[in-house]
This record gives sequence, C-alpha cells and structure tokens, in this order.
Amino acid sequence: MNTAQGARARARIEVTAAIKDEARRQLAAEGAAKLSLRAVARELGMVSSALYRYFPSRDELLTALIIDAYDSLGESAERAHEAAAGAEPLDRWVTVCEAVRGWSLDHPHEYALIYGSPVPGYTAPQTTVPPAARVGLLLIGVVRDAHHTPGGLRTLPPLPEELRPEADRIAADLAPDLPPEAVTALVAAWSQLYGLVGFELFGQFNRVVEARAPFFRHAVRQLGWGVGLR
Repeated sequence: MNTAQGARARARIEVTAAIKDEARRQLAAEGAAKLSLRAVARELGMVSSALYRYFPSRDELLTALIIDAYDSLGESAERAHEAAAGAEPLDRWVTVCEAVRGWSLDHPHEYALIYGSPVPGYTAPQTTVPPAARVGLLLIGVVRDAHHTPGGLRTLPPLPEELRPEADRIAADLAPDLPPEAVTALVAAWSQLYGLVGFELFGQFNRVVEARAPFFRHAVRQLGWGVGLR
C-alpha cells in the first residue's frame, strides 16, 4: 500500500469511527428507533450523500453498532474469564456473569440496543450471530470443562418426556458433547442472566432490591448450580 492509499484508509477509519460515535450519541438521546442517517450527517457537518458511502442505509449502520456492542461485551467477558483462569468452574461462571453486568451498567444504551425492545423495521443479519454468541460460548466452555473433570458436573434430574426431542436438538446444535439436561439448563440460565441485568438496568428492581451486586452474585451462583456446576 502506498502513502496515498494508507492515508485514505486511515481517513476512512477515522470517519467511520466518528459516524458510529455520533450514532451512539443519538441512541442515548433518542433511542434506536429514531436513529437517522441524515441527522448523523448533519451533526458531523457532512452531506448525506457522503455518509451513504460509509453506510448505505440506516440498517447497515445499526448492524455495525450492534456488532460493535456484542464484540465489546464479549471482549469484556473474555478478559474477565482469562483473569480467573485456574479457578473452580462455578467461580469462573460467576466471574463471566459479573463481567456481563459490569459492562451493561457501563454501556446501558448499547445494552438496550442488543437486548432491549426490537427496532421497528429492522431484522438483524447473520453477521450479528457470531458476536452475539461470545458470552454464551464462554459459559458453555465453563460447563464443558467441568463435565470433562471427574466429578465436576452434577447429574441433573431427567427432563420431561415432552421436552426430550427439543432438548436433544438444542444439545446437538450447541454442545453435542454435553448432556442434553445441562444444555437445556444452560439456555435457561443464559436467558435468566440477561433478565437479571435487564431488570436492574431498566428499573424493575427499584424499591425491591437495594443490595444489587450481592443479590446478582448469589442469583448467578444459583444459575451455575442449576446447570450442574459443583
């Protein structure tokens, strides 16, 4: 790459970052449903046609913001998990969950973008799936490590017969090396984790739970116990 090409590439990176930063400010002020490319361009002093060269549509800008949010959340959880290397599986599970909570409290508007109300008229493309899976894969990995350690994973109660075909399908898709009972519990725990975080962020715990950090820690330990961690 010659000097001129390198300068153009750097300029594109800088302008793309500025567009995303302004879009995030609009998310915080107006919500995702009111995100407007024209408004972003106006605030940045750009003409709309110039901005369209970076993001041809509102949906493409939303997708970029969603992927960034999932990746930021995933990186935060992965760093916390790395720092807890060598700890017992249940402690690593709690560490990952607390990293999710910490990131969410620091990035409430981005959390709302990925786990709040769907944006009218927007359908997330497949490119959002791998970033969205990062935290779930970490939790599966914790349970997998316990499963492959003698005595590390409790035998869970058998599933109801009407749930068995679905449990087998979910296990085959997500973690075929784990018992379907554990994978089913994992999916439930994953949804409950974000329910706990969402209740705190969106005010449902007001006047109900005051000591929120210890409450959360206890709740996610119970979730870990529920997936079979000792």
